Amino acid sequence: MDVRNGRRFRIPPSRRLSWDLLHFNKRVPLCGHDRRMNLHDVLTARKSAATRIGWPALFLKAFGLVAVQIPEFRQTWYRWPWAHLYQHPSSVAAMTMQRIVNDERWLFWVNVPNPHELALTEIQKRLDWSQNSSVETAFSKQWRLAHLPTPLRRLLWWLNINIAAKARARRLGTFFLSTLASRGAEIQVPPSIHTCCLTYGPLDENSVCRVTLGYDHRVMDGALVAEGLQLLEQILNTVIVDELKSLSSS
Repeated sequence: MDVRNGRRFRIPPSRRLSWDLLHFNKRVPLCGHDRRMNLHDVLTARKSAATRIGWPALFLKAFGLVAVQIPEFRQTWYRWPWAHLYQHPSSVAAMTMQRIVNDERWLFWVNVPNPHELALTEIQKRLDWSQNSSVETAFSKQWRLAHLPTPLRRLLWWLNINIAAKARARRLGTFFLSTLASRGAEIQVPPSIHTCCLTYGPLDENSVCRVTLGYDHRVMDGALVAEGLQLLEQILNTVIVDELKSLSSS
C-alpha cells in the first residue's frame, strides 16, 4: 500500500450508529457529577462468588434499584409536539458493547429490561450472550439500521426519541452505561440521548473508583444526582454484596 497518498471513502457502517448518536446527543444538555466510591466489600464478595459476575452487571442492577426510588431517573424529555416529560414505569438499561466484525470495531447497545428485578446471574448471561453470539443475531435491528441510508436512519432515530413513549424505553433504554474501566481508562461524560448516563473507572489500590452520572439538566438538578450517587454506593455495598455472598455460599 502506498501510504504517501490519501484517499476518500464513504462512512463505513461500523461508524454510522455512533455518528447518529452524536448527532442527537448535541440536543441534550448533559451535565456530569461524580462520586468516589469505596467498593472494597463489593470487590471481596465478587472474588468469592462461585459464578463470575462482571462489574457492568453489578452497576446495571444497582442503578436499576436506584431508579426505583428516584422516579426522575426514569423520566425522558420530549420536545414535540410540545415540551413535556414522560415517566416510564420501570427501567431499561442500555449498555455499550464493542464487537469486532471483519476486522472493524463496532459499537452496539445491549438492552436489559427491568435490571432491578433480575438476578445478577441473569444479567451476566444476557451480557455474555450478546458478547459471544453473532452480531446479526444479538443486534439484528441495530445491524439492519446501520446499513440503511442516512436520511432514513435519522428519521427512525427521531421518531424513537421524539414520538415513541413506551416503545422508546424498549428500543433505546431509560438509562445508559458505558465504561472503559477494564482498559484502565475513565470516561468523563459519555455521549448519550438518555436522561441518565452512567460510567465508572478502574478501582485504585484502595478499592476506590470514580463513578460519574451524566444527566439531562432539563429533568433534574445536581443535588438530586448527588443523592442518587450516594444511594448507588449504598446499594452496591449492601444489596449487591448480599447477593454476591449468596452466590458464594451456594
